[in-house]
Amino acid sequence: MKAYVIVQEIVNDQAMFDLYRKDVPATVTAFGGQFIVRGGNLTIVEGEWPFQRTVIIEFPSRDAAEAWYKSPAYQKLLPLRLKSSDGNLVIVDGPA
Repeated sequence: MKAYVIVQEIVNDQAMFDLYRKDVPATVTAFGGQFIVRGGNLTIVEGEWPFQRTVIIEFPSRDAAEAWYKSPAYQKLLPLRLKSSDGNLVIVDGPA
């Protein structure tokens, strides 16, 4: 079953965040992941959405998504994201 990493972010330090963004794709593809949404324009249709960016990454399985997040390559980049932005990251299973 596919799994998705969903990230909502407010970027506070664009230069530092750009360093993070530059190297993340290689860590994602190493685990079979692909970006479905990576930023882009959004329209709030209902409710409130305080986040500037939304990212959705599809992985072939929950195990692959969790392995990506815990991987040494991603863990090396993670402090850049945490220092340069505020937000949420979840892993959710795809439809059965």
